Amino acid sequence: MTQTKMKTTLTISSHNYSSWSLRGWLLAKLSGLEFETVGVPVDDAAARAELLLLSPSILVPCLSHDGIKVWDTLAITEYLNELFPDAQLLPADRKARAHCRAICGEMHSGFSALRAALPMNLRAHFPGFKIWSRAQDDIERILEIWRECFASYGGPYLFGEISAADAMYAPVVTRFLTYDVKVDKDIAEYCKRILALPYMGEWIAIAQSETEDIDELDVEF
Repeated sequence: MTQTKMKTTLTISSHNYSSWSLRGWLLAKLSGLEFETVGVPVDDAAARAELLLLSPSILVPCLSHDGIKVWDTLAITEYLNELFPDAQLLPADRKARAHCRAICGEMHSGFSALRAALPMNLRAHFPGFKIWSRAQDDIERILEIWRECFASYGGPYLFGEISAADAMYAPVVTRFLTYDVKVDKDIAEYCKRILALPYMGEWIAIAQSETEDIDELDVEF
């Protein structure tokens, strides 16, 4: 009896609002995995709670592969790195790999003020947006991380070649654009480099075409 091959899927929510969906999708694309995207509408109660930071858990994105379900972007990173080590989502060098895991973990668990004050919204633009002090502290810490990576690994991406770290921080790049965050030349060049990635262009184009709105994430506050 021949076995039917199980379809590989990545479940995501909004392209426009969901930073975690973007991270998981980028990780899967960068790994070389072939998959189909399954969308959860933003009016789904669980998805909406996650997007509004009202849920204690983040279950989207969720990767279904070979009968295995993996949610949480750090778990997805590790799983894809095991499947496709040549893609080097995590750097081959042990020291750099530890550093990459650390800054991915910091993004995963930290920067709550930035998330709350500058939610991802690819269709919006707020010139001259006033950033409150706690969110500015988060921004300064992110810029410190990026500069340290550029100094240590020489660019053009955070660990030289593109890695999981760039996928994890890509939504921050979009927030800088949406909320008119001022950065220096080197950081601005990195942001342009991330936004110029074909996968980012693909994601942003879909976000721009979406018509679903979440009022709480579309107001300037």
